[in-house]
Amino acid sequence: MTTSGFLVVTTTHDDETKARELAAKAVGERLAACAQVYPISSVYWWEGKVESGQEWRVDFKTRADLGGRLAEFIGEHHSYDVPEVIGVPVTVGSDGYLDWIRAETTA
Repeated sequence: MTTSGFLVVTTTHDDETKARELAAKAVGERLAACAQVYPISSVYWWEGKVESGQEWRVDFKTRADLGGRLAEFIGEHHSYDVPEVIGVPVTVGSDGYLDWIRAETTA
């Protein structure tokens, strides 16, 4: 099991179509090997009050050295004023899967 050098980078979007488009663009640019898009319910503080709503979470699988470029890409292509962009290190992963991520992220 390989244990370093990879990230899961997460963002959210209020629209499924836009979330899927963002995922496809990042994967197409080879900044991530894949992206998973799924519905979530969010509660957050925004502009002085508690808000809640349905969002679409996007988890990008990528190499750690591409994290900064992927974060920039998300910021440039996202419609939120302050999009969530959080990268979490992969601490354990199967060698085959991580080799696949490495091979498919050629940016």
